[in-house]
Amino acid sequence: MRDGRVFISGDWVPGATTCPVFDKYTRQQVAQYGAADKLQTETAIQAARRAFDKESIHPYRRYEILMEVSYALERRQQQIVEALISETGFTRRDATNDFARSIQTVTQSAEEAKRIVGEMVPIQGAPMQHEDRIAFTIRKPIGVVCAITPFNSPLNTVTHKIAPALAAGNSVVLKPSTYTPICAEILCEIFNESGLPAGFLNLINGAGDTVGRWLLESSDIDYFTFTGSTRVGKIVQQAAGLRRTQLELGNISSTIICDDASLETAADKCVAAGFRKAGQVCTSVQRILVDEKVVEAFVDLLVQRTSNLKVGDPREENTVVGPMIDEKEARRAEQWIDEAITAGASPLTQPRRKGALLWPTILNNVNGEMRVVCEEIFAPVLSILPVSGLDQAIDIANNTPFGLASGLFTNDVNRALKAIGKLRMGNVHINDTSSSRVDLAPYGGLKDSGFGREGPRYAIHDMTEERLITLNPIS
Repeated sequence: MRDGRVFISGDWVPGATTCPVFDKYTRQQVAQYGAADKLQTETAIQAARRAFDKESIHPYRRYEILMEVSYALERRQQQIVEALISETGFTRRDATNDFARSIQTVTQSAEEAKRIVGEMVPIQGAPMQHEDRIAFTIRKPIGVVCAITPFNSPLNTVTHKIAPALAAGNSVVLKPSTYTPICAEILCEIFNESGLPAGFLNLINGAGDTVGRWLLESSDIDYFTFTGSTRVGKIVQQAAGLRRTQLELGNISSTIICDDASLETAADKCVAAGFRKAGQVCTSVQRILVDEKVVEAFVDLLVQRTSNLKVGDPREENTVVGPMIDEKEARRAEQWIDEAITAGASPLTQPRRKGALLWPTILNNVNGEMRVVCEEIFAPVLSILPVSGLDQAIDIANNTPFGLASGLFTNDVNRALKAIGKLRMGNVHINDTSSSRVDLAPYGGLKDSGFGREGPRYAIHDMTEERLITLNPIS
C-alpha cells in the first residue's frame, strides 16, 4: 500500500496528513495519499520556480527523458493497468486503452520537443525600406505550469498535461484528483527514474478548496492547465487573471443520426461511446438526435446492443460497464433518471443500480427541461430525441452553453459539410460519435467548454511564449 507521500524537488516526503484511496468496485482501501498543507504546497511551487529559473534542459535531452519515460511505462504496464482498474473502476478494456494512449502521448511529446520552432516574418513586404531587415519568431518555455487533473483519466490526461509542459522546457506542479492519485504517483516515480532534473516535476495532493486554492493564489505559477467542471474552470480563470490557461471543461454531447446513416455502425459506436468508462467522459454520448424516419429502427439496434453488455466487476475480461467513481454519483444519476421517468420519459432498458454500479440506461420521450437532457449527466445514460431533419438536429445540438464535441452519421457529403459549417463545437466528427479522439490531434472546446488545446504539438504551442526577433544590418 502506498504510504501517503508527496514529491517535491526530487524527493518523496510524507504528506502533512494521509487520506485513504478505495477500490471503486470492492470499496476496500488500496492505498493512501499524502495531502499537502499550505507550506508543502508553497515549497513545491518554489521548487518548480527554482528549477525553471536555474536550469534549462536542452530540447534533445527533453526528448531522451520523455522516450525513457515511455519505455518505463511499457515495462510497468501490468502494475499501472491494475492501478487504473482499482482507483477508477475502469474495465480492463478501458484501462488498457488508456494506458496505450498514454504511451503515445508521451512519445509524441518527446518528438515534438525536438521541433519547437517559430517562423520567418516577411518584414520586407512592409513599406518604409525594410529590404535588408530580417524578422523571425522563436518560442521559449513559459515557466511554471500548474496541472490540475480529473478522476476520469488519471493516466492519459495527466500525461497530456505534464509531457507537453516538460517537452516545452517548463517545470510542473501536478495536483491529481483525490479520487485517483495512484497513477500520478507512479508517473512521478518514472519521470524521476528517467533522469528528469529535480524540481521540474512536483506532485502534491489535496482538496480543491485547500491545495487547489493555494495553487491559484500563488504568483509564481505562470500557466494553469485544468480539466474538470465549468464551475471550477471559471474559478481557475478568474484567479489566473492575465496569466494564460488551458481549460477543458463540461459538455452535453450530442450525436446526430441522419436518415441515410449506416444505422448498425452508428448504433455500435454510440453504445461504445456512451457507456465506456461508465459514461464518465466529457465527450460521452449523452443525447442522440435521430431523424424521425429512422428512429424506430435505430432505437431497436441500440437497445439490442445495450442489452448484451456485461455490467459488474471491472477486472473480468468481458465486463463493459464497471462502477462509477463513487456511489453518491451513481445515486445522483439514478435520481435524474427517476425524475425524467416521473416527468414522462420512457425507459427502453431497465433502470438499475447496485452501489456504484449503474446499469446502462436508454430513455425515450424526453424533453429539453429534463436534467438528463439539459445538464451533463456524466453517467451511462443515453437520451433519444427524434428530429425532423438535420437543421433541427443542429439547432438542438448548438442550444447548450457548451461546445466541446459532436458527432454526425450520414452518407451525404453535402449534409456533412453543412454540419461542419454550422455546429459550433471544438470537435466535429463525421461518421463517428462525439467521443472520437486521437491523441496527436488538437482537442478542446468553445463557449463554456473552455479554450486552449490539448494534443502534444498544440499544447506545447500554448505552453510557450512567442518572441519576435529582428535583425537590422547597419552599413
